[in-house]
Amino acid sequence: MAGTTVLSLQQFIASLDKSCLPKILQVCSGVYFQGSIYELSGSEVCFSTGDLIKVIDIELLSVSCEDISNDEKFELPINHTGLFKVVPEEMPYTSVEEMVSLRPLDLESCLPFAFTNRSKITVGNFTLGAGRALTVLSIERRAGEVGHVRCHVKGQQETSAEVCIPLSAQGEFKECESEERFTLREIMSSPCLCSRKFRFINTTKCDRPLVLCPIYQVHAIMSMRKNVLKFPSSLEVDVVDATELCEDVNFVTPLSLTEVFSQPEESFPAVVEILEVPETRSLFKCSWLSEMKLGSNLIFHKKSSTAMVLLSSLKSRKSQQFFLVSQQYGGRFRRRPREFNSVYELHVASSQAPALKVGVTRSCEEEGLPALSVGEQLEVVRCETVELPCESNKEQTQFVEALLCLRLQDPDDGDDDDDDDEDEDKVKQENGREEIFLPLYMQGHFVEVLSDSKKYKLKDLGKEFSLPLNVKVVSRDTELEADPLAGFACLRIEAAMLEPTIQASFAHRPEHCFEIPMEWLSMSVHFTKDPLPWPSSQPPKCHLDRVTEVTDMFFYEFRKQGNSDAAPPPRPPKRNMSSSKSLKTPSKPSKKSIEKSSNKSVPSTELATLTLDGKRRPPAPPPPGILTAQPPPLVPRKHCVTTGNARPNTYVQREDSKKKVHLPEIAPDVDSDHDYETVDETFATILKDAQENVMFY
Repeated sequence: MAGTTVLSLQQFIASLDKSCLPKILQVCSGVYFQGSIYELSGSEVCFSTGDLIKVIDIELLSVSCEDISNDEKFELPINHTGLFKVVPEEMPYTSVEEMVSLRPLDLESCLPFAFTNRSKITVGNFTLGAGRALTVLSIERRAGEVGHVRCHVKGQQETSAEVCIPLSAQGEFKECESEERFTLREIMSSPCLCSRKFRFINTTKCDRPLVLCPIYQVHAIMSMRKNVLKFPSSLEVDVVDATELCEDVNFVTPLSLTEVFSQPEESFPAVVEILEVPETRSLFKCSWLSEMKLGSNLIFHKKSSTAMVLLSSLKSRKSQQFFLVSQQYGGRFRRRPREFNSVYELHVASSQAPALKVGVTRSCEEEGLPALSVGEQLEVVRCETVELPCESNKEQTQFVEALLCLRLQDPDDGDDDDDDDEDEDKVKQENGREEIFLPLYMQGHFVEVLSDSKKYKLKDLGKEFSLPLNVKVVSRDTELEADPLAGFACLRIEAAMLEPTIQASFAHRPEHCFEIPMEWLSMSVHFTKDPLPWPSSQPPKCHLDRVTEVTDMFFYEFRKQGNSDAAPPPRPPKRNMSSSKSLKTPSKPSKKSIEKSSNKSVPSTELATLTLDGKRRPPAPPPPGILTAQPPPLVPRKHCVTTGNARPNTYVQREDSKKKVHLPEIAPDVDSDHDYETVDETFATILKDAQENVMFY
């Protein structure tokens, strides 16, 4: 063992002075089961024989109270509000000096106290009888003279006197029970009081003498332990003081990347050793991550805050890819149109970039909503609140959020027959624009209309445009060996961020550097004393990887942090599908738009009742009574004969109850090659009704 004096951990810590810290202890014995494991408030502490513990701080935690009559123990917190009084010692003192020396160090604050003597005391011409109580008022010591205590003594008939008793006076002195009260903190702060026995003032708790012992929370470090250990001094472990023998022992303290980033600038560059590798299910998907092995060395060149953007590829048959790209990326980008799948997405995009223009990529025909055709172009103006009729009650209305858009029309698409349009329609459609309102809950398919073919740097895109943004790499970064962004037809810039990073490289390739975003990677390292792999005055020229591929989990975690307070898109109101409603907009639809949608299912009640000639369509007629389950009678076939009368059909017998229709006689055309049939008036009526029913539905 490192030392010869073996003490229990509690005894050693109780006798320790905080001004002497730190102290190095060596575990020599204890109660162990595959290493001594103590479960303490969720933290596990394991000590084995021979372990070195470096105590850096102690904190008074509680007090252990032991009943000396039955060896029962219990703990009290240090802030316990109960008061204690000193239990007089049963063994008498042989001199006054011995009795005084065992009092607390701050003796003046403990005065006065009383004691008795079993025998007579003669001081000069004054004699004190046995058993007389004396109260110590003060202790007087003078250089070159024998010290003495000034005491107050009560005589008979309430007479009193003061007497000076030398400290060297011999006898059998015993303390009287004092009325002084002490708190636990006051007792633990005095070494002399800690050696005394106490009793509760409130005897209902315990009226027997107690021995008080402090319990400290020990703050220590051990080699290869990540955090500072905290454990109570009451652990049943025997230790020895090994401070002098282990002065040169280096206690390795693991550091997280966050702790490395908090190191001063003078600590870089440095060689570090990996003590804990990143998790196998990491947020990163790059080559340098797989090369990080336990025990391997890295070079941390510097720390900085790097401006980065998060890119994503478009969804396709292959898995979607994500990249974390430094804004120092040297390639050039060109903007690509964005796609939107709802009016709410248009609203979000237009709030970030006003005057947004889109084209309709899929026709939208839904009851109660404006009709959109493929190829139409819209310009988003603003969001307004409009009235929508309630489905349950036609007289009531509800207010919904809608997007005011301008339907852009070509100037040469005008109709020369629209001379009779009202003045209001001419104002609304001035310069080929028509106002329409699209509810935010409306689904649709739109694509952004772009006329920008300029090439941009990555850092310029974030300054000139609002994100998200669709781009394409048109010229790769020539400083990269293989640019992973150059092969994508379209990339989406999701967001920009300022990430604290550590520029690192492997020891065998110090010039090939990469950036570690320390908030997204969990690993532990420690600074070694190994020299850097280059001359002190000739650092290598670093080639930095500016593109880092990340996993979809990184993207989802990033979106979760950024959009925690984002409001969901609006819910569409409940609508009765059997009826057709329309938005009450301040503008009247133009005649041109009516003609465009004449061959489609019209969403509004007003448009559904109009025909091409501008007249209101009559209601559907009731089904004719002749329609039964039986097949209709067949019409007689016309025979080409030389006579003028048609021969009746001999294949089907006609009902006599039916009214015969007399047709005018027509001179037959003998030279005709066609054989026409005559049409019964009843059957003609049936055909007419059927055609009207088909047109109505």
